[in-house]
Amino acid sequence: MIDSLTVQTSRRVEFIDITDRVRAVVARTGVQSGECIVYVPHTTAGVTLNENADPTVREDLIAHLARLAPVDGVYRHAEGNSDAHLKAGLLGFSVLVLVEGGCLVLGTWQGIYLAEFDGPRSRRVLVKVRPD
Repeated sequence: MIDSLTVQTSRRVEFIDITDRVRAVVARTGVQSGECIVYVPHTTAGVTLNENADPTVREDLIAHLARLAPVDGVYRHAEGNSDAHLKAGLLGFSVLVLVEGGCLVLGTWQGIYLAEFDGPRSRRVLVKVRPD
C-alpha cells in the first residue's frame, strides 16, 4: 500500500522536514524490518536526506543550488521555472530509508526533507513501506 502525504509549502524555495510524518506512516504499517521509499511525483520539487539539527545547512543548500541554477538564468523552457526543474533533478525525487525495529534507520543528524523549488504549492509525497 502507498500512503500519500499532502505538504503545503509557503515559499518559492524551501526545505520542509517531513521526517515525523514519514515515521508515522512506518508505525501505522507495523513493518518491523524492511525499507521505506519516499517519492515526490513532481518535476519542480524533490526529496532528500540531510542534516536536521542546524537550519543553516538548509540555508546553505538553498544558496548554493541558487548559484548552480539561478532563477534568471538563460533557459529555453518558457514557463519561468526552469531553475526549479534543474534543482529538483539535482536532488532527486526519491529516497530509500531502511526500517529496523519498526523505526526508520537514520543517522543521528539526518532528516527527510521535501525540497520545494516552485512554490508555494500543495505537494504530494508518496510513502511505501516494504517488509523484508
